[in-house]
Amino acid sequence: MDLSKRATAEFFGTFWLVFGGCGSAVLAAAFPNLGIGFVGVALAFGLTVLTMAFAIGHVSGCHLNPAVSIGLVTARRFPISELPAYIVAQVVGAIAGSGVLYLIASGKPGFTLAAGFASNGYADHSPGGYSLVACFVAEVVLTAFFLLVILGSTDERAPKGFAPIAIGLCLTLIHLISIPVTNTSVNPARSTGPAIFVGGWALSQLWLFWLAPILGAILGGLISTAFFAAPQPTIREEMSRDKP
Repeated sequence: MDLSKRATAEFFGTFWLVFGGCGSAVLAAAFPNLGIGFVGVALAFGLTVLTMAFAIGHVSGCHLNPAVSIGLVTARRFPISELPAYIVAQVVGAIAGSGVLYLIASGKPGFTLAAGFASNGYADHSPGGYSLVACFVAEVVLTAFFLLVILGSTDERAPKGFAPIAIGLCLTLIHLISIPVTNTSVNPARSTGPAIFVGGWALSQLWLFWLAPILGAILGGLISTAFFAAPQPTIREEMSRDKP
């Protein structure tokens, strides 16, 4: 399929990830008496990936995340020539999703960006007050394992049709672990969208939520390739091969 169509799919998929995941945190997490809390937010992020994997996985591979795309390049499962188009689409989709969420959230009296707007942060802006080093390590390790699950569940030897479930549940678990630490990134695009609107501290700390997930994704890709991978076509080629 044409690269522009696949990039468009990544735009809409990442829009849904940020709007659904961050939206659950901004609009529903602490709703009076019936707030969904950390568990609900974690599940919302997992569901956005699970639903989009079924919706656009056959189109673009449903990366929704610059770190995932880079990890797939590292594991030789995605062509590096298409990486810039995917990353641009993912970041723009995340900003658009945050923009629509802002329009909705700001419609409530008393809304303020001072609450963080689901931005990621470390030290004073970590939900639990975790240090820069702790947040960096958490993002690297969690993103590395996210890539291991993605690469393993989409391996040609894995059971067919279950990858979206494994990946969605993995992202849910990641959020259950790390919302108190960094508000959970493991995705530079997801971090960029809210940070654009919050500005200030969120933009100044954004570097960590690009660097750590990308390093983690590369690490995950290298580990998978070295220890677990079998020779196989790229994810995009697999999707083309499976078309009727």
